[in-house]
Amino acid sequence: MNARAHGGEIVVSFLAGLLFGAGLLVSGMANPAKVLGFLDLFGAWDPSLALVMAGAVGVGLVGFPYASRRAKAALGLPMRLPGPRPIDRRLVAGAAIFGIGWGLVGFCPGPALVALATGSPKAMLFGVSMLVGMAVFEGTTARRSHP
Repeated sequence: MNARAHGGEIVVSFLAGLLFGAGLLVSGMANPAKVLGFLDLFGAWDPSLALVMAGAVGVGLVGFPYASRRAKAALGLPMRLPGPRPIDRRLVAGAAIFGIGWGLVGFCPGPALVALATGSPKAMLFGVSMLVGMAVFEGTTARRSHP
């Protein structure tokens, strides 16, 4: 890959991240109170994030089939889409941990990174906790693969 293509990839990645972050802010996903209101099914339930999720699923239903038919992305780079994976114990455990964390604090990784830019102490604590969790995962995975 030449330097010009690499620079284009960086610019497009930055713009995509900026758009994603703006979408999280506009939708309220970076506000833990809004997320916890969505998860409070038996209290003051706020269904607005269901519309955000439905919109994301709709984009995915159109975008992934289109992208899977292409060999190269718009910048000429190879398409790198995830392949199918079986549902196993690690996936279920990870999903459960993710869901519990999301339900307890109202953040998931993307919105927490957006909220970090606001200087939110909760987002900072979540960010540090997320980094510790990633380090623990990497450490245990490395130990398991290299006995």
